[in-house]
Amino acid sequence: MATVDFNVPFDVKEAYDKAFCRQNKSAVLTELLRQVVDERRRRAKAVGMLLTLRKRARPVSDKDVRMASRRGRL
Repeated sequence: MATVDFNVPFDVKEAYDKAFCRQNKSAVLTELLRQVVDERRRRAKAVGMLLTLRKRARPVSDKDVRMASRRGRL
């Protein structure tokens, strides 16, 4: 197991201690870090998929975009 050492503002530390009192704080931080890492991976995957789709999309003219926008407002 690794040790992580970092500084946080005092108000954040107090809020954390209050919110997670009587819980194993190392386990709580581990779970929170896992969630953040998972979210970052999912976002990166989604961005990659969008960029791939964008490469495949055919170009659309400004005129076509304006017409579609007007139709969408009706």
